Amino acid sequence: MKSTKIKKVVIEAINIALDEPFTIAIGTKYNIENVLVNIQLENGIEGFGEAAPLEPVNGENQATVLATLQSCKDFLHGKDVSDYRNISHHLKSVFWAQVTARCAIEMALLDAFTKSLDIPLFKYFGGVEKTIETDYTVDIVSPVIAKSNAAKLAARGYRILKTKVGKNLQEDIERILAIKEGAPGCRITLDANQGFSSPEALHCIEELEKNNIRPVLFEQPVVKYDLAGLKFVKDHCSIPVAADESVFTSADAINIVRAGCADVINIKLMKSGIIEALDIAAIARSANIKLMIGCMLETKLALGCAVHFAAGLGGFSFIDLDPHINPENEPLAGGPEFKDPVWTLADNISGIGLKKK
Repeated sequence: MKSTKIKKVVIEAINIALDEPFTIAIGTKYNIENVLVNIQLENGIEGFGEAAPLEPVNGENQATVLATLQSCKDFLHGKDVSDYRNISHHLKSVFWAQVTARCAIEMALLDAFTKSLDIPLFKYFGGVEKTIETDYTVDIVSPVIAKSNAAKLAARGYRILKTKVGKNLQEDIERILAIKEGAPGCRITLDANQGFSSPEALHCIEELEKNNIRPVLFEQPVVKYDLAGLKFVKDHCSIPVAADESVFTSADAINIVRAGCADVINIKLMKSGIIEALDIAAIARSANIKLMIGCMLETKLALGCAVHFAAGLGGFSFIDLDPHINPENEPLAGGPEFKDPVWTLADNISGIGLKKK
């Protein structure tokens, strides 16, 4: 194998307007404002990575990510991508708070390394599955729009719809009822993004039960630091409760296990980075906690990497990797194939499988 040392690192901003605003309990996004990392090797191979910051979740924005990545360029130059774990460990020791920036570097390193090996990334992770089925998120919109969107998504083949809650309890209930009316055959998951108190979360479930609606999952009902509140919700309802913003690191995952406060852990590469995500998955499995894979507002690059991750490890009970960009607006092409609602991986791609258009 020819030299896999890094010859050049290129950093670019990714700015894509969303067709419609995306609203959750902690804010509204109008644009995707991410960062692309391109690692070029001496053997001519290029690896791509993406950072998708979201300030209310990970404390980063496009400007901070660009600054962090610029400061990493000299360190990365001349490093061998096969040494990606040591590179990741060093970056974490210095830029411990800049997780999405570090994730972009890890993604580019692993993309370049597995391209050099001429194998798909999901095979490197274990190659357990080749297809995974995602849900689709209905954000915080009016009941009329929610009903219409749910009907359209059901017609496109989606069997699980996720909706954001936690901003206004009565409006949340009305929107969920509208989703059920628009897509009566679809299962529903709830994501509060830390928006409820524990009594409010339980009241939400009680109101849904009165209308014969039983969600299949209740994601992060309370503030991320409130593990006692999370446990209270888990202990007082029969719906599986997921920890999302409560888990950024493997240490966080251990705290969830010790507290007994969640049935599911939602892994997002942009919260933890790829290497840390492997440790979180191992901890969850060892504690008989189910796994979920989620995403921020990402292009097909980061989404595709998450698809490789979940399919490679296998056994993810909940998949939340729904695209929000029209393919023609994507900065890269290729990678995992998406046809509503299924992601499919092929054996004949290298790395994540994407390249510049």
